[in-house]
Amino acid sequence: MSPPGEQQKGSRGPAGFGPPGGHGLGMSAGKPKSFKEAWRRMLAYMRPYIPAVIVASVLVIIGTVFTVIGPDKLSDMTDIVADGMLSGSVDLTAVAEIGTFLVIIYLLSAVLTYGQGYIIATVVQKLSKRLRTDISEKINRLPLRYFDRTSYGDVLSRATNDVDTIGQSMNQSVGTLMSAAALLIGALVMMMLTDMVMTAAAVLSALGGFVLMAIIMMKSQKHFSRQQVHLGKLNGHVEEMYTGHIIVKAYNGEADSQKKFDSINDELFDSAFKSLFLSGLMMPIMMFIGNFGYVVVCIVGAVQVLNGSISIGVIVAFMIYVRLFTQPLSQLGQAMTSLQSVAAASERVFEFLDEPELENEDAKTLVHGDVKGDVEFRNVSFGYTPEREVIHDFSVKVKAGQKVAIVGPTGAGKTTIVNLLMRFYEVNSGEILIDGVSTKDLTRKNVHDMFCMVLQDTWLFEGTIRENIAYCKEGVTDEQIEAACKAVGIHHFISTLPDGYKTVLDDESKMSMGQRQQMTIARAVVQNAPLLILDEATSSVDTRTEKIIQGAMEDLTVGRTSFIIAHRLSTIKDSDVILVMRDGSIVESGTHDELLKQGGFYSNLYNSQFEGCD
Repeated sequence: MSPPGEQQKGSRGPAGFGPPGGHGLGMSAGKPKSFKEAWRRMLAYMRPYIPAVIVASVLVIIGTVFTVIGPDKLSDMTDIVADGMLSGSVDLTAVAEIGTFLVIIYLLSAVLTYGQGYIIATVVQKLSKRLRTDISEKINRLPLRYFDRTSYGDVLSRATNDVDTIGQSMNQSVGTLMSAAALLIGALVMMMLTDMVMTAAAVLSALGGFVLMAIIMMKSQKHFSRQQVHLGKLNGHVEEMYTGHIIVKAYNGEADSQKKFDSINDELFDSAFKSLFLSGLMMPIMMFIGNFGYVVVCIVGAVQVLNGSISIGVIVAFMIYVRLFTQPLSQLGQAMTSLQSVAAASERVFEFLDEPELENEDAKTLVHGDVKGDVEFRNVSFGYTPEREVIHDFSVKVKAGQKVAIVGPTGAGKTTIVNLLMRFYEVNSGEILIDGVSTKDLTRKNVHDMFCMVLQDTWLFEGTIRENIAYCKEGVTDEQIEAACKAVGIHHFISTLPDGYKTVLDDESKMSMGQRQQMTIARAVVQNAPLLILDEATSSVDTRTEKIIQGAMEDLTVGRTSFIIAHRLSTIKDSDVILVMRDGSIVESGTHDELLKQGGFYSNLYNSQFEGCD
């Protein structure tokens, strides 16, 4: 993932690269998957933590055994007291022994419950950490095509909101579910051993609750899924509007932005309200069923006591067992609500993790190290979408050390050529060769190591100025960084800062666009790669700074094969070759003077810069 605190961020992929048209607010909701399928994936993902969960389950079972033994002993204590009251002498020693035993087992039960909660909390946090790590690594393996159709905010929502939902909901529900299930089963077993008639009455009254719970879960799951999708859309909209808030204000777009926000927010409210309303019914329904069962058991037990079928101690114990039996019912209702949130959030996370990745290149062993800089595009065709080809049978040969300018109107395919050269996208047909070696035979990392880039969109992250300039370049000395900054004319400004090159850049750093651009050019100087790409590198600076940067770039291009994209044609007059593009094809090529003499498309472009000037 990108370093934190980046200062500039586009909305169409890294460094502003991407096809024309951008993207929407995020992926469509699609048909929600089933609760069962979502949890099947989650349980498979939790496989490394199964041993810890088993240990927690054992602790729960032991603690439950201790808990359900208590009422049986309490029944004995009640009978001893009742018999003693009838005989006039209560065996206090026996009562004390049973009381001491109860205190011990209840303390052990509490300790075991704490241990189970600690294990589950640890497992859930490790699971959340693993999910975030996998999402981060997945982002680096995704092709740029994915980000062309998905908003950054939606991706961030999956890594933050959805993972947080999974962690918090599982932390609340898994331990409760295990304890409630164990207590329910344990209480049921003891109830059956105590009296089958009252057990049948309690179970029959609880069955209705389980049926209602299943119906509510089926009805509400789709709303939980919609809630997470709309939350992602809301994040995407907020991120997009925040990134472009200056443009929004400049064009008085606040009302339109607020209208879109309200629309998404209303959809989020609707789905959240319906999911919470339906799932919120489960706990009170289960509480009602539990209390109803309690009443039924009281009536049945009273009848049996009057008939002499059971003793008073049995009914006291059974009433406690019924409470232990009905208590987990409401807990199960609450846990199932949380589990539905987990299912909805995990569906979005796994949908992201299942996205098609870049081709695995572990099998590629060829490393092109000693790069001269000969570049050839051989019959290259490409389209961002299958139905729309933007580069048509593009062929050109560039000799090592040449300075090549690529010009043309907006949408001609200039930046697309750079995307293909860097293997940000794969060509549909044809191939690109560097020193006669096809870039398809090299790893993307090997290809990227050959280039240094300066783009129109500046990108600085939260860190020191030194860290920004030496980004991902090992062994860079302070002298090299200062020399690079002097070359691009930014050294004096940095020297005036209180901490110099150790100044930390963050959201509060006051730097002009020109100063940011100078720093990114210094980064390219330090990179010292054999091939260079300059994409409108001086578009954000004033005329005086542009002259300084132009001089630095002249030094930077010496001995390097350079590709320069520029709209101001006056800046590329001294290029060795100028490629004139229109509609994805080269229509003219030559030096500046040769193209002017031809009086063709380039000549019209160049002269149009001076139209209307006195």
